[in-house]
Amino acid sequence: MTLLVNLSFLLPQPTGISVYAANIVPYLAPLKPTLLTAQPQPGFDCCPIPANLTPAQGSRGHLNRLYWTQTQLPRLYRQHQGHLLFSPIPEAPLGADCRTVVMVHDLIPLRFPNWKSPLTPYFRWYIPAVLRQAEHIVCNSQATAQDMVDFWQVPARKITPILLGYNQDHFRPPSTPLPPTPCPYFLYLGRPDPHKNVARLIAAFAQLPEGQDCELLLAGPEDPRYTPRLRAQTEALGISAKVKWLNYVPYDQLPQLMHQATALVFPSLWEGFGFPVLEAMACGTAVITSQISSLPEVVGDAGLLVNPYDISALAEAMQALLQNSSLRQALIQKGLVRASQLTWHQTGQQTRELLQHFL
Repeated sequence: MTLLVNLSFLLPQPTGISVYAANIVPYLAPLKPTLLTAQPQPGFDCCPIPANLTPAQGSRGHLNRLYWTQTQLPRLYRQHQGHLLFSPIPEAPLGADCRTVVMVHDLIPLRFPNWKSPLTPYFRWYIPAVLRQAEHIVCNSQATAQDMVDFWQVPARKITPILLGYNQDHFRPPSTPLPPTPCPYFLYLGRPDPHKNVARLIAAFAQLPEGQDCELLLAGPEDPRYTPRLRAQTEALGISAKVKWLNYVPYDQLPQLMHQATALVFPSLWEGFGFPVLEAMACGTAVITSQISSLPEVVGDAGLLVNPYDISALAEAMQALLQNSSLRQALIQKGLVRASQLTWHQTGQQTRELLQHFL
């Protein structure tokens, strides 16, 4: 029985979905898969494929990959006498004789549609067609599973949610105590896209009592579509001096930045999983996040869950952690325990067992 793993999208420096694939593939080794990849993976049988199929080539890379998936992937499946194709993204050849298991990460382009984006037709027509013919579907949370049922009418029995993990060697509390920061700060980590809810976070921060000694640090790549509007919001609210824009923060600096924060505040309106809250908990950081989507599944009882549409509730949660050190310490300890339960080892093992079943 031959398992093929489609890694056509894999980036040399993994981010996002590539991080998922890079962390679970080692756990598939007992199944002796053949990896379809432009990047040789030591210890695996690898079938070389074109290197121009990734997000690094922008829209052209995506189009190249979809064309390759439809025209060349079925040929490779037959050539290797494939019995099952696993794709860590929801892509597979349509109408071909390939048994597939695919991974769905989120349906955010359907929840927050942008009709000018090519992601809209991709999510409305291509992915549902892939899922209809798939043997089985893996996803990263029960929230994503329910979205597939609601948006695409996928039978629940065809879906297995498997929560993700984090890099335990990287995201952890410092080995020695760090000196206190000059000023306490709340940290947001992520993009400024509207569904990330940064505008309400800024409005909530502005509601903290006047004279409160704290700052709001916004870490993540700036976007000319959204960042200027958010900067103007801080000016209009009179808090621009207390809001710091860090832009992209290097990976090696993230654990310290998280650990020294009063709390990570992540009020997203929807997430398929939500890596920042898990990584913050692992660093020994209190978490304030949304009570909707997958975030309660990730955090459990280890964070303050708020209605992300309620600005006052968000402000009250931040104020509570500034004033109540016992509450903050309790959340830190619960967060460390919760993070220890969500590991790539667990994700990889569960994924391997599921693929073994379909082999």
